Amino acid sequence: MPLLDPNRSYTFSEIAKLKAPTDELLAEYGYSLERTLLDLRQYQGDLDRLQERQSRLEEILPYLDLSNEQSRREMLIAPVMADLIHYTRAQLRIEYSIKVSNQLQGALDYLLRTTTNLLVVEAKQEDLTNGFTQMAVELIALDQWEKCPSVEQQPQLFGAVSTGTIWQFGILHRQHKLITQILTLYRVPTDLEPLTRILIAALSSSN
Repeated sequence: MPLLDPNRSYTFSEIAKLKAPTDELLAEYGYSLERTLLDLRQYQGDLDRLQERQSRLEEILPYLDLSNEQSRREMLIAPVMADLIHYTRAQLRIEYSIKVSNQLQGALDYLLRTTTNLLVVEAKQEDLTNGFTQMAVELIALDQWEKCPSVEQQPQLFGAVSTGTIWQFGILHRQHKLITQILTLYRVPTDLEPLTRILIAALSSSN
């Protein structure tokens, strides 16, 4: 029995609420899943905002209501997005709606775009597991989206799911219809530097 009813529509958030095994759900779309520990490529340039950003995050965290998803988005995730714009000059879309089909549609929490690369970030309050599944389906939608860079321009699509304090990455290998779930978790503010360097590298034109 299929996990998705072919006669109904699903948004990305509704997909996450199915709480289905990620590999089985991605198979419904014709994509496969692998999980691995992997050192992702990092930007090697100067990060002129890093020290100030880390200090500010360390300052506010003891006073931040982490049970509130809006607080996590505005106070923890949005500042990282702002820094990415500074370093990459990427265009940022927030709550950006796309529709590829009735089963690939919804709003992307954060979509960053340079001239040749896309990066999607899904914000979740606590549930990284189902958050990753939702983000993976969003990558599938972007892979098939008419405005996506060509496979030649961007053979891999990068995505991240974040609770604000914890980040996890996924990579869609477009030619092979394979999504890699990176098992390494990055914590904010402790791992802010490698996290920022990975996000910048994902938006660079050399992927």
